[in-house]
Amino acid sequence: MARIPDAFIDDLLARTDIVELIASRVPLKKQGREYSARCPFHDERSPSFTVSPTKQFYHCFGCGAHGTAISFLMNYDRLEFLDAIEELARRAGMEVPREAGRRQSNPDGQALYDILGEAAGFFRRQLPGSDKARAYLRRRGLDEATCERFQIGYAPDSFDALRNALGTDEPRMKLLERAGLLSRSESGRVYDKFRDRLQFPIHDRRGRPIAFGGRVLEADAAPKYLNSPETELFHKGRELYGLWQVRQANAKIPRLVVVEGYMDVVMLFQHGIETAVATLGTATTGEHAELLFRNAPDVYFCFDGDRAGRAAAWKALESVLPRMRDGRQALFLFLPEGEDPDSIVRSEGAAGFEARLKAATPLSDFLFDTLSAEVDLGTLEGRGRLAGRVRPLLEQIPDGAFADLMKQRLATLTGLDAAGPAQRPATPQPRRNTAAPRRSLVRSAIVLLLQQPSLALELEPPFRFAVLQQPGIDLLVDLLGLVYERPDIRTGALIEHFAGQEVHGSLQALATIDLPGDPAAWRTEFLDAIQRLDQMTIHQRLDELQAAIRAGGMSALDDAQKAELRELQGKLPR
Repeated sequence: MARIPDAFIDDLLARTDIVELIASRVPLKKQGREYSARCPFHDERSPSFTVSPTKQFYHCFGCGAHGTAISFLMNYDRLEFLDAIEELARRAGMEVPREAGRRQSNPDGQALYDILGEAAGFFRRQLPGSDKARAYLRRRGLDEATCERFQIGYAPDSFDALRNALGTDEPRMKLLERAGLLSRSESGRVYDKFRDRLQFPIHDRRGRPIAFGGRVLEADAAPKYLNSPETELFHKGRELYGLWQVRQANAKIPRLVVVEGYMDVVMLFQHGIETAVATLGTATTGEHAELLFRNAPDVYFCFDGDRAGRAAAWKALESVLPRMRDGRQALFLFLPEGEDPDSIVRSEGAAGFEARLKAATPLSDFLFDTLSAEVDLGTLEGRGRLAGRVRPLLEQIPDGAFADLMKQRLATLTGLDAAGPAQRPATPQPRRNTAAPRRSLVRSAIVLLLQQPSLALELEPPFRFAVLQQPGIDLLVDLLGLVYERPDIRTGALIEHFAGQEVHGSLQALATIDLPGDPAAWRTEFLDAIQRLDQMTIHQRLDELQAAIRAGGMSALDDAQKAELRELQGKLPR
């Protein structure tokens, strides 16, 4: 595949404000020249994640996560490299070079996306021709515009309709099977997995179908919903149905409403509530919770009010607790028995459903009400039991105002000190280097260059010190050469150029050093270090020539070497 030009990536990163990008997903606080936050890539109680606007890179002193705006999107939004490039280019109003836009780096993976896209098209084409499916949609009140918006289709009542349409040869059959669209019996017979079902495509963050959910049309058919199996592209514990449509409908998502079924999502959208998503036949996972909060500050979980619904709500609470940083809200809406969001919004309209959302139970009330209902707070034993049950849950909440208020609530209910005798000692915050440690001249030059790559442009190649026999010289020369090739390169991109190489970790560590002073002082220090390296190179060469003289006299040197000896001796300070 034609690779994306380095110059384009440098320009893209130069136009991307990494602070703005990360702050749109993680709350940042300014600290000196940098910004800090609790790391979004691992659970922690004290902030150890820093973002540097001048170096245009991020680093976590706790888990070691680091990189540029590109790697942040890849890790945080779970985008592939080209997807991250395209997202940043879209934000910057740039166009990715056409030859680099084709996804050929993993043709096998692209083939899976392609076959799933073809299957989605096949199912959509079958919908208009099925009287049964269209009658079902009319009964449910689902209009044509909503079906088009969610690309809803129909899987014919046949064991081989999809296979015959798309699996015309053995490689295609294998692709269909890998994509979860075919099933195989114990006898080895291969047949269509989805038959006589309304088909709901599940889209990834780029709007590509990666799986399907199929709903039966007959009330007594089972199972009611059938989801694609997990595949290379689809992991149900990481995906949310409808999130792609929510992102398309909202420039900034104010909230997310988590419901249980596909029909609940599409009917809420049809009635104007365009923030609904659904888990895919599984309990809310920690990855679901993180994905929800990455997209919206407020998350409403909508469940049936029966025992099963409340158990599912408790699972959701356990998943979101470790992610309840300040500024986030989780609320729980329990519906009357026999009702679901689909039926509520059809009978009460959007206004009725919105009124129910406004009356939703905050996470704090749900937690304390649920656990208090099982104890007698009128006795010491009951209050002690409540404290024993609640404290381990509160310990999962990241430090902040919400954690403090939850502890105060427990203290009010039990009469115990909010911290409690068993409070764990505060986790020490990882220390950051506030000043550069003593280092060699080569290391000093590299550190300064990482602080301000443009310092390389103060030098003129070829570099005398390139032949100096000292650790790190080759790396310093490589860094200088890279800046000469790409004069606008920033620290983050400079480091990422060495990704996968042994020196990458060392460069990352050196880049996190917080040097005192200002760029003018760094320039003086850098040029002084280079001058001293040049002097060391002269001494090294003189030692070599003088060693040859000691071994064989002046005759051991040819005329050129004798002239070099005189020149070098003249360069020594007097």
